[in-house]
Amino acid sequence: MNVISLGFRTDLMMLEMSGSVVVDRSTHQVVRTPTNPGFWWGNYVLVASPLRDGDADHWTHEFGEYFPEATHFSLGVDGVDGEAGDAAELARLGVTVEVNAVLTAEEMPAPDRTPPGVDIRPLHGDDDWAQAARVHAACDDGDLSDPAHRAFTENRQADLRRLCEGGYGAWFGAFVDGRMAAGAGIFTDGSGLARYQNVETHPDHRRGGLATAVVQHAGHWALAELRANTLVIVADPDYHAVDLYRRLGFTETERQVQLQRGT
Repeated sequence: MNVISLGFRTDLMMLEMSGSVVVDRSTHQVVRTPTNPGFWWGNYVLVASPLRDGDADHWTHEFGEYFPEATHFSLGVDGVDGEAGDAAELARLGVTVEVNAVLTAEEMPAPDRTPPGVDIRPLHGDDDWAQAARVHAACDDGDLSDPAHRAFTENRQADLRRLCEGGYGAWFGAFVDGRMAAGAGIFTDGSGLARYQNVETHPDHRRGGLATAVVQHAGHWALAELRANTLVIVADPDYHAVDLYRRLGFTETERQVQLQRGT
């Protein structure tokens, strides 16, 4: 299966670099992350085209065969125009349809001068990563008191840290008076594509330009140091962050479709 979506191509890039297994089944791809079974978008099926008549039963059966112990159902739909498929089939699946914007840039302006008291730099060491976890927890919509969700977030952060320490990218933090207030990661496998991860600002520091600064620093660094030629970021098209990305020169090139539900 030739994946055409930049969103899914860079998703798969991130997962494979982290140790996930991707198996091509010609009409679809099966993605497994055995070390993090609670990661819905690390354990899913990517199909080649929007759903048509009969696909609800077919993909429900296939997913069950591949992930018999899963407590979720997640199906990616390859493509660039945001088409999920037949409304009746989607209703039969009982899924939430998420359509995200895939934005790209081939240039990034040099970072602006940071204000006094703010330091923007890659994370290094246990304390920095503990601060990154604190920022993520403050931004996380999930229930961190749920052991399964907490395990997912801890495993995911460990994977991302290993990628940074393995030379695949970096996680940039904006530190205000020595305390991390915002962050974002960026990674590549050397293919020329560099993918952003988790652009987040602690609620106490929002609307101060910190997210813009970390995105700018990370992108400029990836183009110069990772020799990337295309920066990729995926976001909710209705969320205000999209405007931030556009101001930095990103343009929307695709729409990415994800179908999901708990079981």
